[in-house]
Amino acid sequence: MLFGIAVFAPLAGALVSGLLGKAIGDKGAMGASVLGMVIAAICGPVAFFQLTGGADPAVLDLGSWIESGRFHVDWALRYDTLSAVMVAMVSFVSMLIHVYSIGYMGHEARPRYRFFAYLSLFTFAMLMLVTADNLTQLFFGWEGVGLCSYLLIGYWYDRPSANAAAIKAFVVNRVADLPFAVGLALIFFKFGSVEFSTIFPAVAQHGADTYSLFGSTFSAIEVIGFLLFIGAMGKSAQLGFHVWLPDAMEGPTPVSALIHAATMVTAGVFLMARMSPLMEYAPYALGFVTFVGASTALFAATVGCCQTDIKRVIAYSTCSQLGYMFAAAGVGAYQASVFHLITHAFFKALLFLSAGSVIHAMSDEQDMRKMGGLAKIIPITCIVMWIGNLALAGIPWFAGYYSKDAIISATYAAGTGIGMYAFICTVLAAFLTAFYSWRLLFMTFHGTSRADHHVLEHAHESPWVMLGPLVVLATGAVFAGWALHGWFIGSDWPHFWNGAIFNGPHNQVIEHLEDVPGWVELAPLVVGLLGIGVAYVMYIANPLLPMRLAQQFGPIYRFVLNKWYFDELYNVIFVQPAIRLARLFWQVGDVTIIDGVPNGLAELTSDGSREVVKIQTGSLAVYAFAMLIGVVVLIGIFMLSR
Repeated sequence: MLFGIAVFAPLAGALVSGLLGKAIGDKGAMGASVLGMVIAAICGPVAFFQLTGGADPAVLDLGSWIESGRFHVDWALRYDTLSAVMVAMVSFVSMLIHVYSIGYMGHEARPRYRFFAYLSLFTFAMLMLVTADNLTQLFFGWEGVGLCSYLLIGYWYDRPSANAAAIKAFVVNRVADLPFAVGLALIFFKFGSVEFSTIFPAVAQHGADTYSLFGSTFSAIEVIGFLLFIGAMGKSAQLGFHVWLPDAMEGPTPVSALIHAATMVTAGVFLMARMSPLMEYAPYALGFVTFVGASTALFAATVGCCQTDIKRVIAYSTCSQLGYMFAAAGVGAYQASVFHLITHAFFKALLFLSAGSVIHAMSDEQDMRKMGGLAKIIPITCIVMWIGNLALAGIPWFAGYYSKDAIISATYAAGTGIGMYAFICTVLAAFLTAFYSWRLLFMTFHGTSRADHHVLEHAHESPWVMLGPLVVLATGAVFAGWALHGWFIGSDWPHFWNGAIFNGPHNQVIEHLEDVPGWVELAPLVVGLLGIGVAYVMYIANPLLPMRLAQQFGPIYRFVLNKWYFDELYNVIFVQPAIRLARLFWQVGDVTIIDGVPNGLAELTSDGSREVVKIQTGSLAVYAFAMLIGVVVLIGIFMLSR
């Protein structure tokens, strides 16, 4: 009962805010939206603790949805450890973001009921995704968060950059969703169902099945695994499909926190964990997951080192941390992947909302080069952002220390070549993570102020409606790793997960986490402290050093600053050809052919009628002459036809 309330309370808030917003006003709409989230944030964690306290997993059947031949789908909520963990986290973090939004959007000129309706609807779509008992319902939530992200990123629709970012996010995700949809179709054709309870027990029976494609034969499970992961790459902004995520910063900061911390971008990681019974029989697909995840972790960390927009630095950090999660899933450590997903939600939401507090204090300024010395002006924001960065960098004993280090150890414990590649990438990314996170801290809060004097005069700490959620998230960033470590990846993890995540008979990665050499466990901490030290030298001790290095290593600096030129490359390969093709279809297909032919016939008829009407002179002699010509023509035709 509580589990269902946690899922549908945000929907009720969204409907009241969206449909009755004009009637009840902004305050009423915000109250309804926040109330729905508070109810969800109470019921979700309580339902989770009931499950850990001994309640049995269950499926809450809500009724029939689709019946078409052999294709049958029910609305149902899957109540197991994985879904309960996700519901508790999503509802709680989203509730804090809703409360924070009351203060952050307080000066918004346009009506705010639409914004809060979108936030609540976004949360509902994510909750439907993580509680789905079948792939069709999961896809419903999957597309729901995609639609809501479009609406939220483009909330400031009078800004061309926001509109472009919303369209970019929508299109990139639709490209990735096509393989995902094909994967769902192949699952139905192979298993005769999209219900998890039917698919998972039958995977082993179909392990040897194949598909013939392009003259070659492929394992059916491998093909499905690859297709599902490509869908996950889009939602979770992995390398190649990452280009939408930084531009999504055009939305309000609460949107950035909601999309990039607790909801949309974690959907792909959840999908890998949910489909672990299938992925365990697709080792090549898992190898690809590991490669892409590790590569993304390193790539995004390099780009984050050169960004100057405070929100974009955190956005690339999100991209990098998601890479960690996929690297863990790829080596079979799904539990560590979900563990990092949960701890990451706390400290990344904290970082985004803290960045919003900085932007609020600095009159909407986001360029870190125009900040500095803010620790004395906004001390509470400074403290909580320090906590978020300590957790992100994996400093003992903050949340990230437990989860991120577990992932790095898991890649080494896998004992495979691709696992070692992931280990090297994640260790290097750990160094870069510590560097760019402290670069952000030093440029924003410490050193000499570079802010405009007029802006600095009006800088102030945020109201408590914004600071309160930051303090709560900071508490999670400190204690979540310590509190959840034993459950998620401790010795009793099989009892905790209770079959919600599947490990194959040959997958012993979690059991071997404690067996890795001591230097492996120390490596993340050592490189993290080294990254902090380098950031201190470059931005506090010798602040002119970054400029000199950028000049000395100009090509490398420009390459990283321009995000490895992915956007420029995609513009040449995809965007410009698509524009030229669209222009061809418009000018030739539409204007010339579709419109041109009927318009031409109409003009021909009009011109002909104008000429024919000229013979209507009113002269009997002319009419008689015309009739005589007609008779002669008819006689001629008659004689020729004989």
